Amino acid sequence: MTAAEIVEENVSVLPQYIRVPISFQVKSQFRIEPDQNGLGGLRLVEEAVVPYIKDYDAIESPVQWLQNWDIVNWGVLSAYVGKQRVGGAVIAWKTKGVDMLYGREDLAVLWDLRVSPDFRGEGLGRKLFDCAIDWMRGRDCVQLHVETQNINVPACRFYARQGCELGAINRFVYKDLDEIQLLWYKNI
Repeated sequence: MTAAEIVEENVSVLPQYIRVPISFQVKSQFRIEPDQNGLGGLRLVEEAVVPYIKDYDAIESPVQWLQNWDIVNWGVLSAYVGKQRVGGAVIAWKTKGVDMLYGREDLAVLWDLRVSPDFRGEGLGRKLFDCAIDWMRGRDCVQLHVETQNINVPACRFYARQGCELGAINRFVYKDLDEIQLLWYKNI
């Protein structure tokens, strides 16, 4: 595991936070197969795709969050190795307009989790996830929510390893993307 220090910072650091790239290479995706038009359930089947790079920051930069929501209650956790920022996690809490919070103050959304490509696969994501859970517990949250997409197979596997449960598959939520929303939940 990478010997990184995790610190809580103010949302004002988002311009520096985004220096850690969130982009990743998509090599496979989950295809959703409805059984009996969904009455028999849904199956996720992994299938290879022509590799491409996905960059969520190109769709919506974290700096835009400052304009889109009142993020005064959000948490920003940053991971450093020495003075180098190598990862981070952002937690949304007590925020009007964030649908995944359902107007409740005992829920939190792991809004963003990123690790520098040079440090991926070394346990830093797990360390950030655990610190985010501790942050939520400190605010008496009882459940974590996190969104992924069917094209981010590594993230889906990561959240499953952290004890999250896939609770919703929304096949038709993204109007302009050929992606499927997957919502994960973890009681804390």
